Amino acid sequence: MFLMYVDESGDSGLAESPTRFFVLSGVVIHEFRWNEYLQRLIDFRRRMKGKFGLLLRDEIHCAQMISRPGELVRIKRNDRLSIIRHFADELAEMTDLNVINIVVDKQGKNAGYDVVDSAWRALVQRFSNTISARNFRGPANADERGFILPDMSDPKRITSTIRKMRRYNPIPNQTGFGIGLRNLLVANLVEDPFFKDSRTSYFSQAADLTAFLLYQRIAPSTYARKKGLGAYFGRINPILCKVASATDPNGIVRL
Repeated sequence: MFLMYVDESGDSGLAESPTRFFVLSGVVIHEFRWNEYLQRLIDFRRRMKGKFGLLLRDEIHCAQMISRPGELVRIKRNDRLSIIRHFADELAEMTDLNVINIVVDKQGKNAGYDVVDSAWRALVQRFSNTISARNFRGPANADERGFILPDMSDPKRITSTIRKMRRYNPIPNQTGFGIGLRNLLVANLVEDPFFKDSRTSYFSQAADLTAFLLYQRIAPSTYARKKGLGAYFGRINPILCKVASATDPNGIVRL
């Protein structure tokens, strides 16, 4: 079974939104690698504790670490940035991880466009398709399934979207197959999504990191431009799921 931990970056609103983009990232890991990679993350956190004073219970929530650190104000800002960089490098070495990225550019979207629903549909479809095509790196069972673990934002809405995709999921025909739609049901996912508090999950924090780094690449803050944070997304290049999009070299699905 493949597990996908999901987090987002950017505001999902259309009217008077402070952000142009909405990013949704899924970190995918196979059950056979879960214990091994969890131990690697624990070891990484112990190193960060020894070097920077980051406690194992402290959450790596990247946006807050940069601008609203709370208790982490005890760690110098440059050191907090170093923790983010080290975290990206640690994930990049876990070569059986896979990261699916969705970017919604809200500019020019009509008033009825549903940012969250569109992004989640794209993410779930790529997750399901990649499982079916056996295109994820790493180990695999003879017959695979997927399980989704989002962060705590909007559980009712996300659950509803995924349930609908199991019953009715119209997808436009590919070029060359005529005009029309196919009802491509998502049949290889088990159960409703299980929502995780990212404070208690290092894998959820990894999803937060990937979404944050992508957002800072496409729409960097003033501090991010000053520190070159937009380049950090390139550090996780080895684990990007590049088969998710045929039109983007990094596999980013752009809506």
